[in-house]
Amino acid sequence: MCGGRRLTFQALDERASALGHGLLAAGIEPGDHVGLHMVNSAEYVEALLACLKIRVVPVNINYRYTDRELEYLYTNADLTGLVVDEEFAAAAARVADRCPKLRAAVVVGAGETPDEKPSWPSHVRPSGYEETLEGQPVTPPLADERSSDDRYIVYTGGTTGLPKGVVWRHEDFYMAALKGGNHYGPPYLTAEELAAAAAASPEGFTYMLTAPLMHGAASYNLFTSLLGGAKIVIMRRFEPLEALRLIDEEKVGIIMVVGDAMARPLADTLRAHRSEFDLSSLFVLGSGGAILSRSIQEEFKELLRPDLFINNGFGASESGVDGTIQIGADGLMRLAPNPRVSVVDTGLKPIPPGSEETGTIARSGHVPLGYYNDPEKTARTFPVIDGVRWSILGDMARVEEDGTIVVLGRGSGCINTGGEKVFPEEVEQALKAHPAVMDVLVAGVPDRRFGERVAAVVELRPGAPVPGVEELRDHCRAHLAGYKIPTLITFSESIMRSPSGKADYRWAKKYLTSQNDEKETPRA
Repeated sequence: MCGGRRLTFQALDERASALGHGLLAAGIEPGDHVGLHMVNSAEYVEALLACLKIRVVPVNINYRYTDRELEYLYTNADLTGLVVDEEFAAAAARVADRCPKLRAAVVVGAGETPDEKPSWPSHVRPSGYEETLEGQPVTPPLADERSSDDRYIVYTGGTTGLPKGVVWRHEDFYMAALKGGNHYGPPYLTAEELAAAAAASPEGFTYMLTAPLMHGAASYNLFTSLLGGAKIVIMRRFEPLEALRLIDEEKVGIIMVVGDAMARPLADTLRAHRSEFDLSSLFVLGSGGAILSRSIQEEFKELLRPDLFINNGFGASESGVDGTIQIGADGLMRLAPNPRVSVVDTGLKPIPPGSEETGTIARSGHVPLGYYNDPEKTARTFPVIDGVRWSILGDMARVEEDGTIVVLGRGSGCINTGGEKVFPEEVEQALKAHPAVMDVLVAGVPDRRFGERVAAVVELRPGAPVPGVEELRDHCRAHLAGYKIPTLITFSESIMRSPSGKADYRWAKKYLTSQNDEKETPRA
């Protein structure tokens, strides 16, 4: 269910098959790359499944991108086809002239008249979405030709740098990102096992997705809920009050968000409107792509139910689902031991448990083949060692005596202040525990004495008493060593994040640097 449209599994399957046949008729061939340039909709799910049915590689497109960014993504991904919402068609057409491989564009009508009509270049053949489906067979296309080696690409913007296309084999994606169709036990290795498990699942099981499907975590959850036979409620765009209404009306059991950026507005709306809705069906709050702070977890348990299960998923577009994060009383993020997840040193050797050495989280087994069109970054992130392919993630960590992994944060954002290493995530967790803080990003800014100093940009909760900078620093002292306390704290009406809720550290660093006077700053 999305935006008022409801489809049974059978209707979804048949429409996806018809669209697959229509794309083949439009000249799209197995192995081609087709961009999905849409906000959340039933058509998005149909198009995604249609591509997989005809052995075409679906490519997620960030609908917030500018023309320059779209041109980069369209060309870097070698798109030959496009399924695009009518509201984005003009922008797609503007850059299509510089994308010589693009030859077909299927436009999804949203029922609204766009401000600008698309003007497609001569080498691109446009067609309407329903027109593409019309008259096509509803039998599965290419059912006998599909392979475990078919490709799936997830473009990730990450927190820094240009977007990169992570190339997965279907089998590896199923096993790593979707846990083999079973997050609670051994993988299901046949369609018959999957069907039997879905049939045995609790009746009325309902899953709600609030994040954009073009984000990896949302697509992982979409596939997982489809494989489990759940009723799936998809928000076209996230709006907290609408989310509460849907939980009530659709009897949602699990809701998926992306970190505090979505969870805090939802919690504030819940506090203001709790009595208006029956939310007793909700028993799981899950987050993917960003970690829920300990303070927001406690707030949801207070507002909903003490036994609310919170799943703080840890993973990446480059590795799939690596486990669940627990945040201890010491504020540190911990990941349970996993035979496929290690912490490695600079020589890519596993760091033994109990060592105080800091390393990088890495995953082996079912991992991606690499980054599309980028052999240099592929060699760095997905090295093959003794015949085994590894995915080297950007997260720094250490290993405790029992094998538990303490996740410190992204190495690329680590702040070096006078030789001391500070990970932004730990400082952000501390600041988010203050009741007036809605969101925060932390980055290093230049300092004449220490090289860098810790700086924070804070977005306050609407209506909350405005704290002073010293109040926030005093609050941090209860959670952090002195050298980790921000020496620069500034405020912004809103924190810049991606549409999926990921932190935009490039924006934070630029914003904070513009506020920094670079004077020597004493330790806290």
